[in-house]
Amino acid sequence: MTAGIVTDSSCDLGDDELEGLDVEIVPLFIRFGTDEFVDREQINVEDFYRRMATVDELPQTAAPPPGRFEQAFTRFLDAGCEAVLCINLSSAISATMQSAVQAADSVRSQRSDADIRVLDSKSVTAGLGTLVLQAARMATAGDNADTIEAFVADASDRTHVFGTLDTLENLRKGGRIGGAQAMLGSMLSIKPIVDISSGEVEEAAKQRTRRKALGWLRDTLSAAEPVECLTVMHGEAADVGDFCDMLAAVHSGDIRVCKVGPVVGTHAGQGVLGMAYQVPAT
Repeated sequence: MTAGIVTDSSCDLGDDELEGLDVEIVPLFIRFGTDEFVDREQINVEDFYRRMATVDELPQTAAPPPGRFEQAFTRFLDAGCEAVLCINLSSAISATMQSAVQAADSVRSQRSDADIRVLDSKSVTAGLGTLVLQAARMATAGDNADTIEAFVADASDRTHVFGTLDTLENLRKGGRIGGAQAMLGSMLSIKPIVDISSGEVEEAAKQRTRRKALGWLRDTLSAAEPVECLTVMHGEAADVGDFCDMLAAVHSGDIRVCKVGPVVGTHAGQGVLGMAYQVPAT
Protein backbone atom coordinates (compact mmCIF):
# COMPACT_ATOMS: atom_id res chain seq x y z
CA MET A 1 0.00 0.00 0.00
CA THR A 2 1.12 3.54 -0.67
CA ALA A 3 -0.99 4.86 2.22
CA GLY A 4 -1.56 3.51 5.73
CA ILE A 5 -4.91 4.03 7.45
CA VAL A 6 -5.21 4.75 11.17
CA THR A 7 -8.35 5.48 13.18
CA ASP A 8 -9.61 5.33 16.76
CA SER A 9 -11.87 2.87 18.53
CA SER A 10 -14.98 5.02 18.23
CA CYS A 11 -15.22 3.74 14.63
CA ASP A 12 -17.04 0.68 16.03
CA LEU A 13 -15.77 -1.59 13.25
CA GLY A 14 -15.90 -5.32 13.79
CA ASP A 15 -12.85 -7.53 13.26
CA ASP A 16 -14.69 -9.38 10.50
CA GLU A 17 -15.24 -6.13 8.58
CA LEU A 18 -11.51 -5.37 8.72
CA GLU A 19 -10.44 -8.74 7.37
CA GLY A 20 -8.12 -8.22 4.40
CA LEU A 21 -7.67 -4.53 5.24
CA ASP A 22 -4.64 -3.14 7.06
CA VAL A 23 -6.11 -0.65 9.53
CA GLU A 24 -4.61 0.40 12.85
CA ILE A 25 -7.28 1.16 15.47
CA VAL A 26 -5.93 3.26 18.34
CA PRO A 27 -8.06 2.62 21.45
CA LEU A 28 -9.63 5.16 23.76
CA PHE A 29 -9.79 4.45 27.49
CA ILE A 30 -12.92 3.73 29.54
CA ARG A 31 -13.05 4.42 33.28
CA PHE A 32 -15.52 3.00 35.77
CA GLY A 33 -14.56 4.85 38.93
CA THR A 34 -10.95 3.87 39.61
CA ASP A 35 -11.02 0.95 37.14
CA GLU A 36 -9.64 1.82 33.73
CA PHE A 37 -9.95 -0.31 30.61
CA VAL A 38 -8.45 -0.11 27.14
CA ASP A 39 -11.30 -0.13 24.63
CA ARG A 40 -11.42 -3.29 22.46
CA GLU A 41 -8.36 -4.72 24.25
CA GLN A 42 -9.56 -5.05 27.84
CA ILE A 43 -13.31 -4.58 27.51
CA ASN A 44 -15.72 -5.52 24.74
CA VAL A 45 -19.12 -4.11 23.89
CA GLU A 46 -21.14 -6.74 25.72
CA ASP A 47 -19.09 -6.48 28.94
CA PHE A 48 -19.25 -2.69 28.80
CA TYR A 49 -23.04 -2.53 28.77
CA ARG A 50 -23.35 -5.20 31.45
CA ARG A 51 -20.98 -3.29 33.71
CA MET A 52 -22.57 0.09 33.03
CA ALA A 53 -25.97 -1.25 34.11
CA THR A 54 -24.59 -2.03 37.58
CA VAL A 55 -23.01 1.33 38.47
CA ASP A 56 -24.55 4.58 39.69
CA GLU A 57 -21.95 6.91 38.19
CA LEU A 58 -21.54 7.37 34.47
CA PRO A 59 -18.34 5.84 33.01
CA GLN A 60 -15.80 8.28 31.62
CA THR A 61 -13.88 8.12 28.36
CA ALA A 62 -10.36 9.40 27.76
CA ALA A 63 -8.53 10.09 24.52
CA PRO A 64 -5.58 7.86 23.65
CA PRO A 65 -2.17 9.21 24.66
CA PRO A 66 -0.10 10.49 21.72
CA GLY A 67 2.30 7.57 22.12
CA ARG A 68 -0.37 5.16 20.94
CA PHE A 69 -0.79 7.10 17.72
CA GLU A 70 2.98 7.38 17.30
CA GLN A 71 3.29 3.60 17.37
CA ALA A 72 0.62 3.23 14.69
CA PHE A 73 2.16 5.90 12.45
CA THR A 74 5.64 4.45 12.81
CA ARG A 75 4.49 0.94 11.94
CA PHE A 76 3.14 2.04 8.58
CA LEU A 77 6.14 4.26 7.80
CA ASP A 78 8.55 1.46 8.70
CA ALA A 79 6.58 -0.85 6.41
CA GLY A 80 7.28 1.47 3.49
CA CYS A 81 4.05 3.43 3.21
CA GLU A 82 4.56 6.76 1.50
CA ALA A 83 1.98 8.44 3.75
CA VAL A 84 -0.28 7.76 6.74
CA LEU A 85 -3.84 9.03 6.98
CA CYS A 86 -5.36 9.14 10.46
CA ILE A 87 -9.16 9.49 10.39
CA ASN A 88 -10.59 10.40 13.79
CA LEU A 89 -13.92 11.03 15.45
CA SER A 90 -15.17 14.57 15.41
CA SER A 91 -12.81 17.05 17.05
CA ALA A 92 -15.88 18.90 18.37
CA ILE A 93 -16.73 16.10 20.79
CA SER A 94 -13.36 14.57 21.73
CA ALA A 95 -9.72 15.43 22.30
CA THR A 96 -8.69 12.33 20.35
CA MET A 97 -7.79 14.25 17.21
CA GLN A 98 -5.65 16.65 19.25
CA SER A 99 -3.71 13.66 20.57
CA ALA A 100 -3.21 12.38 17.02
CA VAL A 101 -1.94 15.80 15.89
CA GLN A 102 0.59 15.85 18.73
CA ALA A 103 1.74 12.38 17.77
CA ALA A 104 2.14 13.37 14.12
CA ASP A 105 4.24 16.39 15.10
CA SER A 106 6.43 14.18 17.30
CA VAL A 107 7.06 11.65 14.54
CA ARG A 108 7.81 14.41 12.03
CA SER A 109 10.38 15.89 14.43
CA GLN A 110 12.25 12.58 14.25
CA ARG A 111 11.58 11.80 10.60
CA SER A 112 11.45 14.97 8.54
CA ASP A 113 10.15 13.12 5.48
CA ALA A 114 7.18 11.58 7.30
CA ASP A 115 3.92 12.35 5.49
CA ILE A 116 1.23 12.04 8.17
CA ARG A 117 -2.21 13.55 7.64
CA VAL A 118 -4.67 13.79 10.54
CA LEU A 119 -8.22 14.12 9.25
CA ASP A 120 -11.35 15.17 11.13
CA SER A 121 -14.18 12.87 10.10
CA LYS A 122 -16.74 15.22 11.69
CA SER A 123 -18.51 11.99 12.57
CA VAL A 124 -18.49 9.10 15.01
CA THR A 125 -19.46 5.42 15.36
CA ALA A 126 -20.95 4.04 12.10
CA GLY A 127 -20.38 7.30 10.23
CA LEU A 128 -16.67 7.23 11.05
CA GLY A 129 -16.50 3.48 10.47
CA THR A 130 -17.87 3.80 6.96
CA LEU A 131 -15.28 6.45 6.06
CA VAL A 132 -12.49 4.25 7.43
CA LEU A 133 -13.66 1.22 5.46
CA GLN A 134 -13.84 3.27 2.27
CA ALA A 135 -10.37 4.75 2.82
CA ALA A 136 -8.87 1.36 3.66
CA ARG A 137 -10.31 -0.22 0.52
CA MET A 138 -8.90 2.61 -1.56
CA ALA A 139 -5.48 2.17 0.07
CA THR A 140 -5.56 -1.58 -0.57
CA ALA A 141 -6.41 -0.86 -4.21
CA GLY A 142 -3.30 1.34 -4.46
CA ASP A 143 -4.82 4.82 -4.40
CA ASN A 144 -2.42 7.49 -3.18
CA ALA A 145 -2.81 9.69 -0.10
CA ASP A 146 -3.99 12.75 -2.05
CA THR A 147 -6.82 10.80 -3.66
CA ILE A 148 -7.90 9.21 -0.37
CA GLU A 149 -7.71 12.47 1.57
CA ALA A 150 -9.85 14.27 -1.02
CA PHE A 151 -12.40 11.46 -0.94
CA VAL A 152 -12.64 11.46 2.88
CA ALA A 153 -13.10 15.24 2.98
CA ASP A 154 -15.91 15.05 0.44
CA ALA A 155 -17.58 11.94 1.89
CA SER A 156 -17.53 13.30 5.45
CA ASP A 157 -19.59 16.28 4.30
CA ARG A 158 -22.10 13.84 2.79
CA THR A 159 -22.32 11.65 5.91
CA HIS A 160 -25.36 11.82 8.17
CA VAL A 161 -25.69 10.20 11.60
CA PHE A 162 -28.89 10.02 13.67
CA GLY A 163 -29.72 8.13 16.83
CA THR A 164 -32.54 7.75 19.32
CA LEU A 165 -31.93 7.15 23.00
CA ASP A 166 -33.91 4.44 24.76
CA THR A 167 -33.19 5.70 28.26
CA LEU A 168 -32.63 9.10 29.86
CA GLU A 169 -30.63 7.57 32.69
CA ASN A 170 -27.22 8.31 31.19
CA LEU A 171 -28.18 11.93 30.56
CA ARG A 172 -29.16 12.14 34.23
CA LYS A 173 -25.95 10.49 35.43
CA GLY A 174 -23.91 12.80 33.21
CA GLY A 175 -25.62 15.89 34.62
CA ARG A 176 -27.15 16.88 31.28
CA ILE A 177 -30.67 16.74 32.70
CA GLY A 178 -31.93 16.81 36.29
CA GLY A 179 -33.36 13.86 38.16
CA ALA A 180 -36.93 15.24 38.12
CA GLN A 181 -36.71 15.95 34.39
CA ALA A 182 -35.37 12.45 33.75
CA MET A 183 -38.13 10.87 35.83
CA LEU A 184 -40.84 12.87 34.06
CA GLY A 185 -39.34 12.09 30.66
CA SER A 186 -39.24 8.40 31.48
CA MET A 187 -42.86 8.45 32.70
CA LEU A 188 -43.92 10.11 29.45
CA SER A 189 -41.72 7.72 27.45
CA ILE A 190 -39.85 10.62 25.81
CA LYS A 191 -37.30 9.41 23.26
CA PRO A 192 -34.81 12.12 22.23
CA ILE A 193 -33.35 11.93 18.72
CA VAL A 194 -29.90 13.37 18.13
CA ASP A 195 -28.20 14.47 14.92
CA ILE A 196 -24.40 14.21 14.78
CA SER A 197 -24.12 14.95 11.04
CA SER A 198 -22.24 18.21 11.61
CA GLY A 199 -19.74 16.68 14.03
CA GLU A 200 -21.57 18.12 17.03
CA VAL A 201 -24.41 16.56 19.00
CA GLU A 202 -27.62 18.43 18.18
CA GLU A 203 -31.19 17.66 19.14
CA ALA A 204 -33.16 16.67 16.06
CA ALA A 205 -36.51 15.78 17.61
CA LYS A 206 -38.36 14.32 20.58
CA GLN A 207 -40.89 11.57 20.14
CA ARG A 208 -43.39 9.94 22.46
CA THR A 209 -42.68 6.20 22.42
CA ARG A 210 -39.86 4.20 20.90
CA ARG A 211 -41.97 3.22 17.90
CA LYS A 212 -42.58 6.83 16.95
CA ALA A 213 -38.87 7.61 17.29
CA LEU A 214 -37.98 4.75 14.95
CA GLY A 215 -40.68 5.92 12.56
CA TRP A 216 -39.11 9.40 12.58
CA LEU A 217 -35.76 7.88 11.62
CA ARG A 218 -37.36 5.81 8.85
CA ASP A 219 -39.14 8.87 7.45
CA THR A 220 -35.92 10.89 7.57
CA LEU A 221 -34.15 8.18 5.59
CA SER A 222 -37.01 8.00 3.10
CA ALA A 223 -36.82 11.75 2.51
CA ALA A 224 -33.06 11.52 1.91
CA GLU A 225 -33.22 8.64 -0.57
CA PRO A 226 -31.37 7.59 -2.60
CA VAL A 227 -28.56 7.13 -0.09
CA GLU A 228 -25.40 5.03 0.03
CA CYS A 229 -23.60 2.98 2.69
CA LEU A 230 -26.58 2.73 5.03
CA THR A 231 -25.59 1.38 8.45
CA VAL A 232 -27.74 0.64 11.47
CA MET A 233 -25.93 1.01 14.80
CA HIS A 234 -27.19 -0.10 18.18
CA GLY A 235 -26.22 -0.44 21.82
CA GLU A 236 -27.48 -3.98 22.51
CA ALA A 237 -30.95 -2.94 21.32
CA ALA A 238 -33.43 -5.81 21.27
CA ASP A 239 -35.44 -4.24 18.45
CA VAL A 240 -32.58 -3.75 16.00
CA GLY A 241 -34.04 -6.38 13.67
CA ASP A 242 -37.41 -4.62 13.59
CA PHE A 243 -35.68 -1.33 12.83
CA CYS A 244 -33.74 -2.87 9.94
CA ASP A 245 -37.02 -4.16 8.52
CA MET A 246 -38.52 -0.67 8.77
CA LEU A 247 -35.60 0.83 6.86
CA ALA A 248 -35.60 -1.95 4.28
CA ALA A 249 -39.13 -0.87 3.36
CA VAL A 250 -37.78 2.48 2.11
CA HIS A 251 -34.22 1.52 1.11
CA SER A 252 -33.46 -1.04 -1.59
CA GLY A 253 -29.73 -1.43 -0.92
CA ASP A 254 -27.75 -3.37 1.65
CA ILE A 255 -27.89 -2.41 5.33
CA ARG A 256 -24.75 -2.87 7.41
CA VAL A 257 -25.23 -3.40 11.14
CA CYS A 258 -22.73 -2.49 13.86
CA LYS A 259 -22.74 -2.22 17.64
CA VAL A 260 -22.21 1.13 19.35
CA GLY A 261 -19.09 0.73 21.46
CA PRO A 262 -18.15 2.23 24.83
CA VAL A 263 -16.98 5.60 23.47
CA VAL A 264 -20.49 6.60 22.34
CA GLY A 265 -22.41 4.13 24.48
CA THR A 266 -21.19 5.87 27.64
CA HIS A 267 -23.27 8.91 26.75
CA ALA A 268 -26.07 7.34 24.70
CA GLY A 269 -26.86 4.46 27.03
CA GLN A 270 -27.93 0.90 26.40
CA GLY A 271 -30.61 0.51 23.77
CA VAL A 272 -29.45 3.44 21.64
CA LEU A 273 -30.46 2.79 18.05
CA GLY A 274 -29.61 4.82 14.99
CA MET A 275 -28.42 5.00 11.44
CA ALA A 276 -25.64 6.48 9.35
CA TYR A 277 -25.62 7.00 5.61
CA GLN A 278 -24.04 9.02 2.83
CA VAL A 279 -25.90 11.03 0.24
CA PRO A 280 -24.49 10.52 -3.27
CA ALA A 281 -21.82 12.85 -4.58
CA THR A 282 -23.12 15.42 -7.05
